[in-house]
Amino acid sequence: MKKAINRTKGNIHIIGIDPGKSGGIARIITRDEYTIGKQEYWTAYKCPKTINEMTDILKTFKRFAIKPKCFLESVHAFPTDARSSAFKFGMNFGIWQGILSALNIEIEFITPQKWQKHFAPLPKIKKDRKNKLKQIAIEKTQIKATLNTADALCIAIYGYENTN
Repeated sequence: MKKAINRTKGNIHIIGIDPGKSGGIARIITRDEYTIGKQEYWTAYKCPKTINEMTDILKTFKRFAIKPKCFLESVHAFPTDARSSAFKFGMNFGIWQGILSALNIEIEFITPQKWQKHFAPLPKIKKDRKNKLKQIAIEKTQIKATLNTADALCIAIYGYENTN
């Protein structure tokens, strides 16, 4: 799921994580290749089902020479959430934090309100908003985005566009 696009940003390695069970993880690497110029490489994955799979993806990301920075969506449970789903949601968030810290990957917590404001205006209705974010992710990255990976891609886009 990689596609290269010319841009004029420096060497950057950004990871975006939507920690929900139906969330995802996305990454952009930009490199200044002497013969080609600056290139963008995007990848995105559904949220892995196991801690080992989560760790393996991040270890793969760390193999590149450019040190990654992760934008992790800072989320909380709502009073309307079922206890078991709120617990699972919080667990995933904590697991991502633990793995990122263990791998010495810099974390910046970002609220949904902050990164979504970057793409405003967005529809108020959740289903319409999700579809709009998916469309934005596809347009900006030129890779296939799903409802599972769209938020992670948009978080990575936010991080990329707000990193000097």
